[in-house]
Amino acid sequence: MGYNGDSLPYCSKMPDLACLEQLHTLRDFIRWGASRFNAAQLHFGHGTENALDEAAALVLNALHLPYDLPDFYLESRLTLEEKQQVVERFQQRIETRKPAAYLTHEAMFCGLPFYVDERVLVPRSPIAELIRQGFSPWSDTLQIDRILDLCTGSGCIAIACAYAFPGAEVDAVDISTEALEVAAINIRRHGLENRVHAIHADLFESLGEQRYELIVSNPPYVSQREWERLPPEYHKEPSLGLTSGQEGLDCAIAILQQAGRHLTEHGILVVEVGGSAEALSSRFPQIPFRWLEFSEGGEGVFLFTAEELLQYQADFATA
Repeated sequence: MGYNGDSLPYCSKMPDLACLEQLHTLRDFIRWGASRFNAAQLHFGHGTENALDEAAALVLNALHLPYDLPDFYLESRLTLEEKQQVVERFQQRIETRKPAAYLTHEAMFCGLPFYVDERVLVPRSPIAELIRQGFSPWSDTLQIDRILDLCTGSGCIAIACAYAFPGAEVDAVDISTEALEVAAINIRRHGLENRVHAIHADLFESLGEQRYELIVSNPPYVSQREWERLPPEYHKEPSLGLTSGQEGLDCAIAILQQAGRHLTEHGILVVEVGGSAEALSSRFPQIPFRWLEFSEGGEGVFLFTAEELLQYQADFATA
């Protein structure tokens, strides 16, 4: 969809009736909303990357329209009641600084819709690209029957993996009971109750001797210093899902120390640590981390095979 609108008046505050009378179409409101968002210096990065896309998402959601609406519908005119609904949604976004997904209660991941609210992070991991590729080429020789998603949050990675590997059982683990409530909603919505299992645990503690061909995790990895500098939108998300010790490495190191005992002989571990990648590499300078590259954007995701984890186990154990 293209969102370039005609020249319209800029209302410095939320509009009165006179201003609303000058805004008519979907395109008008998307353009006007984007201007309001930029003026308010909102931050984007929770499913959208700029003010136009954010305004479009909120307009379409407020009007109960699909995100893949054909362009010619952008010239559709809104009723007064619809205009007021859109403006109210814009006002919520500006005044609360909540990510748009918390206002719409919907986020997309791997092309799939997920329910989200303030109990979980908004899905946005570059691991989505790996899932769409079936974790190829590292998975090409594997028969993937069991998958573990650590720190599952909304369950988006676990559920997307279940779609990518329709014959696999997926365990979705999280320490937050509130997050698991959201994951359960999404598991039901996707009809995967028989294959995706939400488990309350601190990482591997409740898994016994269970082993997996694939362990994947987007754990908390934000350092305390970085957390303090994040835009307000991030502070609307649960800090439990973002911060992990002073350097942001506590959870990732715990996974590295324990994952080898839960991988099959030829299994693989995939973990996202985002901006903490440099700190993690510096902590273990003797270990050649395999940092994955993404064509769709994203960084800070490493991969180890079970054999490599066994080779470096002593180094991780002393961290």
